[in-house]
Amino acid sequence: MDKAGIGQMLRQLVAADGPSGVEAAVAELVRSLAAPHVAELRVDALGNVITRRSGAEPAPGRIMLAAHMDEIGLIVTKVDAGFLHVARVGGVDPRAALGQEVTVYPTGPGAERFPAGLPGYIGSRPPHVLTADEREKVIPLRDLRVDLGLSPDFFAGGIVRVGDRVALRGPYTELLNGRVATKSLDNRASVTAMLGALAYLADMRHTWDVCAVATVQEEIGLRGAATSAFGVAPDLAIAIDVTFGETPGVNSDETVEMDHGPTIGWGPNLHPGVVKRLREVADALEIPYVDEPLPGASGTDAWAVQVARAGIPTGLLSIPVRYMHSTVETVVLADIDRTARLLAAFISRLDDAFMATLQEEV
Repeated sequence: MDKAGIGQMLRQLVAADGPSGVEAAVAELVRSLAAPHVAELRVDALGNVITRRSGAEPAPGRIMLAAHMDEIGLIVTKVDAGFLHVARVGGVDPRAALGQEVTVYPTGPGAERFPAGLPGYIGSRPPHVLTADEREKVIPLRDLRVDLGLSPDFFAGGIVRVGDRVALRGPYTELLNGRVATKSLDNRASVTAMLGALAYLADMRHTWDVCAVATVQEEIGLRGAATSAFGVAPDLAIAIDVTFGETPGVNSDETVEMDHGPTIGWGPNLHPGVVKRLREVADALEIPYVDEPLPGASGTDAWAVQVARAGIPTGLLSIPVRYMHSTVETVVLADIDRTARLLAAFISRLDDAFMATLQEEV
């Protein structure tokens, strides 16, 4: 694995659509990418992809990596004269919705003819027919329509149903300075880092078992993290997610510089011993990172994993992403690779004494 391999993997992952609750296409891709590097692979009842890479026999411990694979999207609420009314699934920003290209995934009679979905766009009344007051306001989702360019007759048989999902489209665009802009970097960037760590571990020795989990339904409530952590029952966990990269017009206290590596979360959601060890490993290998203070809930899978079962010592690595929850989210590929290498190095240094040492940090 290297930075080029990270980029190739990311391109594949963002090309798949997986709004919260319908992540199967992404799950299948994760399975194929993880398979060469793990001993076991399964999908649980909620749809989480759970893998295991074996350590020593017997292994002194089990670490869980958690990165959510779902993305924000839309859901059909009404089919009206050939146009679709929609509501948000996760944090879709209505300011960015107008004019957005989408893919509708029908489930009604005849849907099998369109396995790749139906292409469309989100439209509204043109500015010429709006009042001066309306032109100054954000058009709410309830006033937008998804247009597939099809006549009402096409929908007469019920091919598109209420509840069908709509994915936002955004091409994978390589920018200068090793940056990439596309949709669903939240959180495919972190899934890429997690899979990259498994690939790096294939050339390293580690004694702990590693369970890498691509979780579902994070964008609507951390559900996959809660159930998978209960099922995996790890001794230790690290969640991988994204954070706010430096953005014009946003207070620098609320963002993180890009191309400076991942952030290491620090706050009540994260175990001080895990935070300390992550910093030590990064410093030893000269992997750049940024400390990110999180005074309360981190808003990531770490929040659910930490309190699973009797409590799990948890850490959090986050990759800076600009323009989050849009179809032009932007990331530095080197930051994804640095995250993967830090994860692999951290895991390779876990030993028999780690859990006892961890207790001293409480």
